[in-house]
Amino acid sequence: MPCPICAKDPDARYRPFCSRRCADVDLARWLNGSYAVPGEPAESSDSPDHDPDAPTRPH
Repeated sequence: MPCPICAKDPDARYRPFCSRRCADVDLARWLNGSYAVPGEPAESSDSPDHDPDAPTRPH
């Protein structure tokens, strides 16, 4: 499988990427929100039912 960033052959040290640069590009895309895992929208904190003093529930 080629590098998902530039399509070159992968390097075993950076697999599935070909280089540290491509691995860093991929990480930066996750960190800046270019990639996202789909899910249900989060509740807005300005909704009328929102109580800022209520304890949060673990998921």
